[in-house]
Amino acid sequence: MTDSATTPKPLIYRILDAIERLGDKLPDPVFIFAWFIGALVLASVVCAALGVSAVNPIDGELLEAESLLAGENVRQLLVEMPKTLTGFAPLGYVLLIMLGAGLAERVGLLPAALRVLIGAAPKRLLTPMVIFIGLLANQAADSGFVILLPLAGVAFAAAGRHPIAGIAAAFAGVVGSFAGNPLPGQFDALILGLTEPAARLIDKGWTANLVGNWFFTAAGSVIFVPVAWFVTDRIVEPRLGPWTPAPDQAQLAAPLEATERRGLWIAGLVALAVMATWAALALAPGAPLVDGEAAGPARWTPFFRSLVAGFFVLFLSSGLAYGLAVGVIRSDKDVVRLCADSMAAMSPYIVLAFAAAHFIAMFNWSNLGAITAIHGAEALRESGLPVPVLLMGLVLLTAGLDMLIGSASAKWAALAPVLVPMLMLVGVSPEMTTAAYRMGDSTVNMASPLMPYFGLGLAFCQRWKPDFGVGGLISAMLPYSAAMMAAGVLMTGLWAAFELPLGPAAGVHYTPPTGSLAP
Repeated sequence: MTDSATTPKPLIYRILDAIERLGDKLPDPVFIFAWFIGALVLASVVCAALGVSAVNPIDGELLEAESLLAGENVRQLLVEMPKTLTGFAPLGYVLLIMLGAGLAERVGLLPAALRVLIGAAPKRLLTPMVIFIGLLANQAADSGFVILLPLAGVAFAAAGRHPIAGIAAAFAGVVGSFAGNPLPGQFDALILGLTEPAARLIDKGWTANLVGNWFFTAAGSVIFVPVAWFVTDRIVEPRLGPWTPAPDQAQLAAPLEATERRGLWIAGLVALAVMATWAALALAPGAPLVDGEAAGPARWTPFFRSLVAGFFVLFLSSGLAYGLAVGVIRSDKDVVRLCADSMAAMSPYIVLAFAAAHFIAMFNWSNLGAITAIHGAEALRESGLPVPVLLMGLVLLTAGLDMLIGSASAKWAALAPVLVPMLMLVGVSPEMTTAAYRMGDSTVNMASPLMPYFGLGLAFCQRWKPDFGVGGLISAMLPYSAAMMAAGVLMTGLWAAFELPLGPAAGVHYTPPTGSLAP
């Protein structure tokens, strides 16, 4: 018998082990931003002393680096600290949506809906159904990892298929939803909210269009489903071999109770009523969500901007209806308690938002963001690289960073202040830059041991196969990463090349208005 301790690991496992050891040494994203702020302060002092500057290509104004230790900037930091946090665009977007989505999750609406969708899938379509539901799980925030992965394992086992293949397919779907979700949701609010302050380094009047990536991500879902389906049925599951369940392993998901089925019907009717109300607010004569004085797509700006409130009302109303129907909500105190619990779960994000908001604000005060963007844009123009190639490179850059920092929002909060304004100055819209970033983040992350939910996925796999290890999950997810990355890079390049719209009133190109560069 070969001694496994002396058998050398494959090269790919040794590389991933080294990356994991390196990643374990990284601090929490909050402290990563603390280090970034320290480095930014030092860079601002040095650049101000050296007279680093750039000429605004829009109005010819000279922009000079400012020291963050100058009296005015120190005063601004301390006086405006509350405003800096509360004015951080993603914070309000995410907290409002999660106030409703958290209630819907805690009363059991979202888990029940996922169980119905999986149970309704024919055996031959089980794989694409699990992947598609994973893409939809973007609406349930991180609960998609907690709810869908174990249910997918049970569904595959009930169909006589290998449950780890089901978990892998669900994992690929949930992570892929960052760039491949059919409907906009809370992640769009988060990521485009981070884009907004970065874009305002160039265009101080730019506001986030929360459906500005909708067409792109919907197309991503159309591509990701067949790609991940092929990988699951032709590569991952055959490699795992036939499934022989242990006698004590459950084969079937618990069926819905009568009260749960009734609750889903009532919640569905309430959701339809909310959607009809929003449609009326945008389509009825004199509708308040249409700007009658604007022309073209700009007329729909109030409607797009209202979608955060729309998702909040949708989740809250349907969650209330379901909770009352199943008896989880019995009084107003239950509603307040469940909403408070959902906000408590967001406390780590609020801490991260504090650090990210101050990093972005200080980057703006120092002028280093605009100066870096101007010089970077000049370098890009001189390189002669076409826009599609630049965006494909951004996808690959993001994917590489996935192996070091798993948090999508943490990476984008650090990258956006440089990449968004830089590409705006060469004519790329903030929405297109954000879409390219999302594509890179949604592929390699699933095979990275540093991904926050990688360990959870491994634990679900070990319920079915106790000796299943990190290398097993990495090797199961790498085919998805490779296939979805190849498809995503190609899709991003072709999207830019054909100048397809990214969403309503959101195109590939950007033309800065005269005098728009923020001071």
